[in-house]
Amino acid sequence: MKMAEQQEVTLMKGNEAIARAAIRCGVDGFFGYPITPQSEIIETLALDKPWETTGMVVLQAESEVAAINMVYGAAGAGKKAFTSSSSPGVALMQEGISYMAGAELPGVVVNVQRGGPGLGTIQPSQSDYFQATKGGGNGDYHVIVLAPNSVQEMADFVDLAFELAFKYRNPAMILSDGVIGQMMERVVLPPYKPRRTEEEIRQQCPWATIGRTKDRQPNIHTSLELKPEVMEKRNLHLQEKYRTIQETEVRYETLLCDDADYVIVAFGSAARIAEKAISIARQQGIKVGLFRPITLWPFPEKEIAALAQGKKGVLVAEINAGQMVNDVKLALNGCVPVEHFGRLGGIVPEPNEIVEALKRMQ
Repeated sequence: MKMAEQQEVTLMKGNEAIARAAIRCGVDGFFGYPITPQSEIIETLALDKPWETTGMVVLQAESEVAAINMVYGAAGAGKKAFTSSSSPGVALMQEGISYMAGAELPGVVVNVQRGGPGLGTIQPSQSDYFQATKGGGNGDYHVIVLAPNSVQEMADFVDLAFELAFKYRNPAMILSDGVIGQMMERVVLPPYKPRRTEEEIRQQCPWATIGRTKDRQPNIHTSLELKPEVMEKRNLHLQEKYRTIQETEVRYETLLCDDADYVIVAFGSAARIAEKAISIARQQGIKVGLFRPITLWPFPEKEIAALAQGKKGVLVAEINAGQMVNDVKLALNGCVPVEHFGRLGGIVPEPNEIVEALKRMQ
């Protein structure tokens, strides 16, 4: 690979950035199914034909249920595999995600959210926050959730999601939405790195099911334990792992919070809209800043609580009926007034609407 090809700067959609970053990050396989507004991910992979260059497998599964179980199988062999879908499709994947969490297998799920409930609309939404952060499937488990707010972060978070998934042997999710997936921006794609060899996988993932060697017992992946005391031991182990993730992997970003009287808490595309609202509000004499959670799980509850000290109020802006606001209220525990502003049905809020919500808090 020529050095000039190591860094590619181009204009592309967020969905395209996901696909092209995956190729460059040494991903072994993609298994997915088309659904608006994320279909460009599988379309871009089909167009770029990475099986001819890196050897990456790209397969359109017969359903979202099949896709997540293909990721499960590939992850069990230590491969870097991912799937992508939109809200109704990710709902169908919940059982498989729970199985992967229970079996402690790494994999990445991309959700480019659209409005619901049900089939809903093809327009953007953030109404899958509960599903992503509270465990949409059965059992006591968590998925590591990253929320990009730009096309650049769509590209950057592919490698980060796999890094965290393999570090903790846990599913990770990139929770985007139709705004970020469909918008076009300048993006710097990551440099190419080769897919791992079988020997590298054997060394890095001694738990992988890639053939038993004479020096160990067979590797078995399952989330099934019929003895309750064994199941309890596994669950206690998982909870300890989740506490470690909460202590070490919180990510967030702040803007103009030092002198702010009010703070807007928003993620993803809502955070971008909030940035414009903050600019308008400050021109009108309202001192307001932005707190943007990047990891929705683990949620930056301690950081929000510390930042909110001495503020007059917190406004949570979301493209839903009010979901992340519950985590903000728990973090603040009544020490600061918290209000919510949201739009529903795939309607993206205008910056001036957020400014008016701020004014009502004064």
